[in-house]
Amino acid sequence: MSAHQYDEGHTVAGWTGFGIATVGTAVVGLGVCLVSGALIVGGLAVVAVSVLVTWALHLSGWGKPPGRRPREEWGMRVRDSSAREGHEGCVGCRVAGRRGGRPSNTAVGVGAEAVGGTGAGAGVGTGAEARVAAEPVSVESAG
Repeated sequence: MSAHQYDEGHTVAGWTGFGIATVGTAVVGLGVCLVSGALIVGGLAVVAVSVLVTWALHLSGWGKPPGRRPREEWGMRVRDSSAREGHEGCVGCRVAGRRGGRPSNTAVGVGAEAVGGTGAGAGVGTGAEARVAAEPVSVESAG
C-alpha cells in the first residue's frame, strides 16, 4: 500500500507555474520594500507570465483535469491523455475553445451518494461538484 493515498494534483504545469509565480511575488515584495514602481510592475508581469505558462502547459497535457484522476495518471511525469479534447468543467480549456465532450472525471468516490443536497452550492451545477467533494476517508485519517 502506498503512503500517498490521494491525487494531490502535483503536475509539471502546477509546479512550473508555482515556481514562476514565486519569483514574481518576490520581485513585487522587493519593489514594495524599495518603493520601486518599476519592480512592482515587473513582478506583476512575471506573475502574469506564470499564469500563461501554466495554462499553456495544461493545454499541452502537463496539467490535470478538474477533480480526481485515475490512479495510473497520478505520476508527475504522466501526461494527461484527455487534454487535446478539453476537460469538462475546465475554465482554461473553455477559454482555449476546447469544450470537453466526454467527462474526464468518471471515477466516483466512496460515499458520493451521501453528498446529496446539503452544504454550500447544493443543487447547483451538473453533479461534478458532488464527485469532487466525495473524497473517501481512510480509517487511519479518520481518527
